Amino acid sequence: MQLDNLISLKDDMVAFIAGHGLRRFSGYINDDVPAVIFEEDDADSWKDFVEHAKAAGSPFVTMSEVVLEKADLVALLDHLREQTYPDGDSPEIDEVQSLVQYVGKVGYLQLGFPHQGVMFLYETATDWYDQFQQFMESMADLGGIIVDDGDNDE
Repeated sequence: MQLDNLISLKDDMVAFIAGHGLRRFSGYINDDVPAVIFEEDDADSWKDFVEHAKAAGSPFVTMSEVVLEKADLVALLDHLREQTYPDGDSPEIDEVQSLVQYVGKVGYLQLGFPHQGVMFLYETATDWYDQFQQFMESMADLGGIIVDDGDNDE
């Protein structure tokens, strides 16, 4: 598995889900939905998660991905520059600029299945995606920017 791009993991998940006779539903489960987060034991724990979905009788598994978009980084950099003006040499700006190498890469995957009114979720993310999210959350706390994550899941 590539540690900076989860695309091959996503491809493996799609094949594994289909191989277990489950349908895949493109959708993100947000924090407003009652959910239980599946805790990983190892890198292949997502396979156990899919097997749990099948054993629970779920006819489908939800799947969501986040690809880092250049527009997201530009908006974040613009906001950072506004916050640090006139000191344009902020270390945060350098850190965000270093994320440009990940544009177009999958940084986050979420699988889910419903069972008895609760969503069971499996989530995995790259280190760079976690760093990007921390910047986004800190910007939201400071007056916020809104990023349209317009999922284009297949």
